[in-house]
Amino acid sequence: MAKTKYKKRSKKAGQTAGTSGKQRSQWKFPLQKENGLIILAGAVVIIIGYALMGTAISDPSNVAEYLETWNNPMAVTVAPVLLVIGYCVLVPLGLMWRKRQPEAADTAQ
Repeated sequence: MAKTKYKKRSKKAGQTAGTSGKQRSQWKFPLQKENGLIILAGAVVIIIGYALMGTAISDPSNVAEYLETWNNPMAVTVAPVLLVIGYCVLVPLGLMWRKRQPEAADTAQ
């Protein structure tokens, strides 16, 4: 059997495979509390939009009229606007929101 020319290294305490004594940086979750609140607000707006859209047809006694007209104008106008705001504004804003970092003042002036 052929001898290998590399020696096995023993792991020191606190080191993992692939690190050579350097401290590994820990992964930090990129979303903060503000992001969660904005996404939660978006979810609430979306739920309200679907609830309003569900109130569209409240009298299913006449099926022909039921299919032709919506008897709640809030469901036709406000509900789609709320859904667009929730899906296209608040949820993406919640995912992309970051606090502004304070800029360092130039002292060389």
